[in-house]
Amino acid sequence: MASKAAPTGHTASRLADRALLAFVAIAGLASAALLMFLLESPFFAAGFATLFVSAFGIALIVARRKPATVETVQGPDRILIRAAIESAAMPVAVTDRQGILIAANSPFEREFRGAPTPPTLPFSEDGVERLTNAGRTAWRDGRGNAPSLATSRGRYDASVERGGEQGDFLVWRFAPAATIDLVGDARRLLESSAGKALGIAGVMGVLVDADGKMIAANQVFRHRALDTPQDRLRSRAFTDYLETGEDQLLRLAREGEGGPPLRLVQVPLQADAKTDGPLLFFMLDDIAGPGQGTDRQNIQALLGMLPLGLALAERDGRFLYMNAAFRRAAGLDDEAQPVYPGDLVVDEDKTAVANAVRRFANSASISADIALRLKHQPDETVAMTVAGAPGLGEAAVLLSLKDNSEDEKLKRQVAQATKMQAVGQLAGGVAHDFNNILTAIIGHCDLMLMRHTPGDSDYDDIQQIKSNSNRAAGLTRQLLAFSRQQTLRPQILQLPDVVSEVSNLLKRLLGETVSLDIRHGRNLGPVRADPGQLEQVIVNLAVNARDAIQARTDGEGRGVLKLETFAVSAREVEAMGYEAMPAAEYTAFRLTDSGIGIAPDALGKIFEPFYTTKEVGKGTGLGLSTVYGIVKQSGGYIFADSEVGKGTAFTVYLPVHRGDDTADDAAPAPAREDAPVRTEAPKPDTPASAEPWGSGTILVVEDEDMVRAVAERALTRQGYSVVTAQDGEDALEIIAERKDFDLVLSDVVMPGMDGPAMANELRKTMPDVPILFMSGYAEEQLRKSIDIEQVHFLPKPFSVQKLAEAVRAILDTADS
Repeated sequence: MASKAAPTGHTASRLADRALLAFVAIAGLASAALLMFLLESPFFAAGFATLFVSAFGIALIVARRKPATVETVQGPDRILIRAAIESAAMPVAVTDRQGILIAANSPFEREFRGAPTPPTLPFSEDGVERLTNAGRTAWRDGRGNAPSLATSRGRYDASVERGGEQGDFLVWRFAPAATIDLVGDARRLLESSAGKALGIAGVMGVLVDADGKMIAANQVFRHRALDTPQDRLRSRAFTDYLETGEDQLLRLAREGEGGPPLRLVQVPLQADAKTDGPLLFFMLDDIAGPGQGTDRQNIQALLGMLPLGLALAERDGRFLYMNAAFRRAAGLDDEAQPVYPGDLVVDEDKTAVANAVRRFANSASISADIALRLKHQPDETVAMTVAGAPGLGEAAVLLSLKDNSEDEKLKRQVAQATKMQAVGQLAGGVAHDFNNILTAIIGHCDLMLMRHTPGDSDYDDIQQIKSNSNRAAGLTRQLLAFSRQQTLRPQILQLPDVVSEVSNLLKRLLGETVSLDIRHGRNLGPVRADPGQLEQVIVNLAVNARDAIQARTDGEGRGVLKLETFAVSAREVEAMGYEAMPAAEYTAFRLTDSGIGIAPDALGKIFEPFYTTKEVGKGTGLGLSTVYGIVKQSGGYIFADSEVGKGTAFTVYLPVHRGDDTADDAAPAPAREDAPVRTEAPKPDTPASAEPWGSGTILVVEDEDMVRAVAERALTRQGYSVVTAQDGEDALEIIAERKDFDLVLSDVVMPGMDGPAMANELRKTMPDVPILFMSGYAEEQLRKSIDIEQVHFLPKPFSVQKLAEAVRAILDTADS
């Protein structure tokens, strides 16, 4: 049995204070007596004694309270902050207002050796200055950006956000900068069907490296300039294929003076204006001669065929031409006609763009990149390449802007997936700890209810506490569902069967004002999922749809909820373009409502736990997060599409099961003789109302004092002899002295030696004793790490009745 606990440090300190105060009081009285004897004045002696003892007592109280005051002033929880940012794939750091580094994750420590404090990081050129300015902007505006910061290992786009309850912290994130391979794009352009299309239009294209050697060329250049189209391009320099005649016109060397003169257009592919880089040359036959009116049309026709976003501007910055790719990258519609490049960007970047255009219009520099924010995407930083364009007539500057929409979409998807994973891990840990607390609350309520009967003054209050605790247990199950750590019972099933089972419930939930339209597709493959959890997904989505419809109609009009099932082929998945969803065969279902819709800024947050758009008191914010967790734990994918004022559609994709069996695989497969036996706690044969009394000796191993106390009291009341241990090492020491235990009841996750490790050591000396594991984590997650014979499982939180029934059933099975 557990021995009586020794007094805590705080209790011992108070006892010492009282003893010291008593000693001082005795000393004061003795001094007063001596004074009274010497001075023969009892009033003076009594006053001295009172003043002496009071002053010392006040000093002692102040001295004892002083450390407590110091202890209440605490800094941020560095361990919690580190745990929150650790799962991020990108480098992340957190600093306070004094510039002190509070926490940094592992990617930050790997990338920046020694974990220096931002913004003093090893960035080249003006990186530290730009990062410092981003930090100042974040303190002022809440967010700052510093794109394309160069290190020896690559480039990063830095974002700085102010956070914390009082806004006293900065969160520094460093996302790998998207690399723009202009050389590769140009090479693919020339060697693809686009290069052939240029040739049909009479345009020759050549890609040249910094040394003047040719990298690639389209077919029309090969036929006209090379001896044979199969000649290797790098055998000679690009200039070897050109010559200037007596008329000072440029021609192909192979065609000589009899060939037509050429108009040469060069497109720089090097962002750094200080160094030479690759160039893309386009050549057109200048039959009309230089300076004729067809030059502008030829150049614009050439730029219009290119997939690169290119535009021409005059010396004062006015646009002369923009091709379709440039307009698409700038977010312009067909009617928009901007006059200057500054009209495309936010107000803060107008001056930088204007200065760059003016500088390169009068400079021999090749090109340079400018980091700016476009009006249609003010939160995203893009790079615009500005280059001088000599020899293009009225045009003085060539502008290049790449359409980064797909890159940004992929980046947002990766960031969202990383955030959801981090929040899921945090939610799972919170649910585990909360389950321990609920186990103690529910257990103590059960023990108190055993001492009260209905009608007692406290009986209803205890029942209310237990009822609310059970509601809280439901919330923890939802958190476990979101974090993909709940217990599932997967089966091979058909989606129409699941929909049929839940359809009657849906009609009652939707009410008379919302019509349910169910349609099933053909050739639906079987899926492997927990039917109960899949029904929960459909119900949660349907309830949200009902609320959205009622919000649009103010609860008075009618609406429609459409539920359809359909098959999705691998080719259709590739056409959808979901990078996070592998191409395979899926069976899907979609719920489409005619509700109020979801705003675009909220659509990316709807699956986060505790996020809700409903009024206060009308939603926990866990409905969609539970759906997300169940779908992901089942190996599926969920996407939401919405238009404000028209409705929302949630689509769930579940992979088609291709196993040999199509029967219910929830039934246990035939066990091998050497396979470990791992079962759920057996169900008792006795009625639920019968008291599960028993006898025997049970070892309870639990690190949480409150849970251990509940288990000990509950089992002792049922007639068992109970021995407790606070961790695995303590349990093994007890087992070394006695081996008369009929059952071991143990927690799974404990400091030091955990439950499975303790069980493995226990099996060496007591191979037949049954073990009942109890844990706030999910059973499915634990069974992956527990490979021990004669193991049972009891999920937290549990009641005293469930604990007693599980123990009784296990012991009855062992006796039989």
